[in-house]
Amino acid sequence: MVQTPAKYLTLEEFLKLPETKPASEYIGGQIVQKPMPQGKHSTVQRDLTTAIEVVLRPPRIARAYPELRCTFGGRSTVPDVSVFTWNRIPRDENGEVANTFQIAPDWTIEVLSPDQSPTKVIKNILHCIDHQTQMGWLIDPDEKVVFVYFADRTIRFFDVPEQLLPVPSFASSLQLTVQTLFGWLAE
Repeated sequence: MVQTPAKYLTLEEFLKLPETKPASEYIGGQIVQKPMPQGKHSTVQRDLTTAIEVVLRPPRIARAYPELRCTFGGRSTVPDVSVFTWNRIPRDENGEVANTFQIAPDWTIEVLSPDQSPTKVIKNILHCIDHQTQMGWLIDPDEKVVFVYFADRTIRFFDVPEQLLPVPSFASSLQLTVQTLFGWLAE
């Protein structure tokens, strides 16, 4: 849902507004509310975040954050999963994870919802790629396909169950196949 304010809203003004549920994003002066996640979306998002955390967090390689607001390049978006390498995680003065992330994730992951515009989601992934994100995934649970957006803007799709999904180089220890990813929907 797009909400057009009566006057043009700046990014700074948007960031002062109360958070909404589901989250709203700021794109080109417009407020766009994300659709409410449904069962397939939530399952893939939760299980993928957990799989990434189990492999990459203990050795302090990276952390995966579900529904984290990322504000950079004139936009404020909330990817379904944002992965940040350990040394790029914003920290506060106490050395703890900061509340605001004003940088692009190293890996952005979106799970398509039934009522969501693929074009809008692809634009958000490409915006991340334009701001140093190493890789983007667009997961379509209904079609059982993963579109992978590489840093050089090459796009490939993966829909064969045995296919190993490409991950950014920092996540090379994470081994996921298409079958494993969509198998979570049957568990």
